[in-house]
Amino acid sequence: MKALIVDDEARVRKAVRLLVNWELHGITEIEEAGGGFEAIQRMRQDKPAIVIMDMMMPEGSGVDLMAAVNEFAGTVKFIVVSGRGDFDFVREAVRHGGIDYLLKPIEPEAINAAVAKAASQWRLEQQERTDRQKQSMRLNEFKPVYGEKLLTGLINEPKTAQMAVRRLQEEGLIPEGAMKARLALLQVDASDKQLQERFAWDSDLLHFAIINICNEFLIAKKRGVAFRHWGAPTEIVIAVWGENEQLPVILQDINEGIFITLQRRMHAGLSKAGDFPEAMPVQYEEALAALSGRNTLSANDYLHSCEEDKNVKRIAFSDWEEEWKVAALSGVDEQLAAASGRWLEAARLTGHISPYMLDEYKTEVLLFCARLLREAPGRQAVEEDALLSAEELAENSPYVNAGAFSLQDWREWSYRLLQRLSQAIVQRQAQEKTKMSDIASFIDQHYRDELSLQDIAKRFFVSREYVSRKFKQEYGINITDYITGIRIDKAKLLMVNPNLRVAKIAEMVGFHDEKYFSKVFKKQEGISPKAFRLKDTD
Repeated sequence: MKALIVDDEARVRKAVRLLVNWELHGITEIEEAGGGFEAIQRMRQDKPAIVIMDMMMPEGSGVDLMAAVNEFAGTVKFIVVSGRGDFDFVREAVRHGGIDYLLKPIEPEAINAAVAKAASQWRLEQQERTDRQKQSMRLNEFKPVYGEKLLTGLINEPKTAQMAVRRLQEEGLIPEGAMKARLALLQVDASDKQLQERFAWDSDLLHFAIINICNEFLIAKKRGVAFRHWGAPTEIVIAVWGENEQLPVILQDINEGIFITLQRRMHAGLSKAGDFPEAMPVQYEEALAALSGRNTLSANDYLHSCEEDKNVKRIAFSDWEEEWKVAALSGVDEQLAAASGRWLEAARLTGHISPYMLDEYKTEVLLFCARLLREAPGRQAVEEDALLSAEELAENSPYVNAGAFSLQDWREWSYRLLQRLSQAIVQRQAQEKTKMSDIASFIDQHYRDELSLQDIAKRFFVSREYVSRKFKQEYGINITDYITGIRIDKAKLLMVNPNLRVAKIAEMVGFHDEKYFSKVFKKQEGISPKAFRLKDTD
């Protein structure tokens, strides 16, 4: 806190300096002025909180000084010192902001009490000023958001529309006589990295800039209002009052303004005129449909109506699913490249590709990939965390609502997607073979143990049916016969040793019953174990 001592006598200024316990009152800077003019300059420069001043000075009275500075220093607390106890002086001093009037000679207790009172009052008022300033800042930040939410409510919450209109009229965002309106919808291109980088990837700031440009053409001329649609992060709604056949012209002017500022132009979907605010939900859907149905192949058309794609032929991806499947299972790069571009080329030949069609194509392609992955050979041979997720399949896909459409970007994404799908299937098939080989090796090492199909399936985290089917496909024999074959082959090797009884050999290769072992052995070899041993001895 700063204080200023104003007196034409230096000894009085020095006395005041010595009498006041400045540190106790939180005052850290003390300045002096020898007259009214100098005091005004000091106050403008240093902005003191407290001024201790003589009532009578050669350059004019203290009242004159207070009156002169009060217009720019209304927060200053004046303590007036005078040798006269005239009531008129006291009244004038209080009227101009003086909070204490001290008579000379100055008593230490009196001046310290006056300074304490002035400092306390200044702090209290300063806190109130700070609080008001913060509240004002919060209100200024909140008002645009509040207005946008009310405007969004006209679209999303028609039941409360009339109440919202009254509040918006009080805010001056909607004129009193607005009975008709027409909507336009802009979509910010979330894939425009250069534009996003210019705004440090702050989407709120980017939207704020675009809305400000729009409102320069709308609010300033009382034509309408632009606002952010709180139900859709990338959408900006423009409402223009009246029947307004001039909406296309207004939007062209806005687009030129956006281009001058941001070097971009934006696509706008237009609704028909309708009753305000009752028609706004329907108008919003019309404008959204117009944007979704716009022809992305018409690069220089930025204004779109909902009539634009009514007669467009729909191209279904299902017509090319079989070709995609054959290509994915083949893994041949030429087939992958050819199949991945079929739908896009067919759509291009119709002369109309809309964001809606691209979104539909993307959805159908991703569903097809997920389905093929579920059905493809080897699915159970792969750990769950190795399966491609929908997010991984959709990774780096082009933005459906991009401001500038690139057929090449969509071709490359389709090719990469099909290539990745093919690689995942081939990998599964390879892993499937590896898994069957691992099962065979496990049997070779544990043929002496009690082995069941259920135990093997559980150990390798696959189903019994899967093991049974895939093992036979890989080895041409079912898994039970494979185990039996390993055991009999091991038994034949052991029979070379004449010191081992047949019962012992049976036990050593996993048979716990000699008779059953002999029966299985004879079935596989055509002779009994004893006959085999005699034959081998001969």
